[in-house]
Amino acid sequence: MPKFIIEREIPGAGQLTGAQLQAISQKSCSVLRTLGPQIQWLESYVTDNKVYCVYIAPDEATVRQHALQGGFPANSVVQVRTIIDPTTSES
Repeated sequence: MPKFIIEREIPGAGQLTGAQLQAISQKSCSVLRTLGPQIQWLESYVTDNKVYCVYIAPDEATVRQHALQGGFPANSVVQVRTIIDPTTSES
């Protein structure tokens, strides 16, 4: 199943409280339950003004449907083609 990185522009994201982040997470999970098991949220990274989310989904359209139903921005949705890490440098 393809993996996607979603860039969400959310001004002030880094200042969101724990309760606000919990509410956003609960909304996301609620929408995921309605969409079914073919889409999974792995993790998100919150920066000052953006949130970067990692999802597994059958296609970009499913990721965008999640954003639409949840009321979340999805300014960029890109498919991960491969993953590298420090061990990639080893022969």
